[in-house]
Amino acid sequence: MATYVILSRLSPDAFKDPKDLKQLAPTVSEKIKDECPAVTWKDSYLTLGRFDVADIVESDDLKQLERAALIIRACGHATTEPLQGTAWKEFIATL
Repeated sequence: MATYVILSRLSPDAFKDPKDLKQLAPTVSEKIKDECPAVTWKDSYLTLGRFDVADIVESDDLKQLERAALIIRACGHATTEPLQGTAWKEFIATL
């Protein structure tokens, strides 16, 4: 299964109070589970810098990965940048 990192930058309109973010994450997660069954959520990280969130997912279905990124954009009023990732150990093994 391919690994992807979806980098997201939340819009200031995404929530009024930071506590609202607690509900946003489960809402997005459930919508992706329902609409993108070929996408497996591995982990999420808050990041400091240009992006607010880094989500790590796995999927062999590029169309469903694209759909998941669109769900994040719509629900989180966010911009997203999906990147395909390769585990460092796997990359080194190919050299």
